Amino acid sequence: MKTIVMGKRGTVVIPAKIRRSLHLDEGSAIQLVQRDNTIVMSPIAKQASEVEIYTPERLAEFFLNNVMTREGYLEARKDVEAMGIDPDSIDHLRWPE
Repeated sequence: MKTIVMGKRGTVVIPAKIRRSLHLDEGSAIQLVQRDNTIVMSPIAKQASEVEIYTPERLAEFFLNNVMTREGYLEARKDVEAMGIDPDSIDHLRWPE
């Protein structure tokens, strides 16, 4: 067990050995839970907080490749065109005429 001292504004320093063992870096998210008279700190998995931002072209690729019918494909083409993108410029499986 390690004793730490709270600083101004409630700041605490997690000892380096513990930070290394839990792979905590500056900016790592930590969850605090109060249980009766106890504070429990738990790291939050990085993948839970990461967000992938898709470009319009990548979204267009999703729209064009994830259809189940020819009608859905034609509708997806219209949606992509409404985004200002030429559907033929996007790499995707084309439905036969």
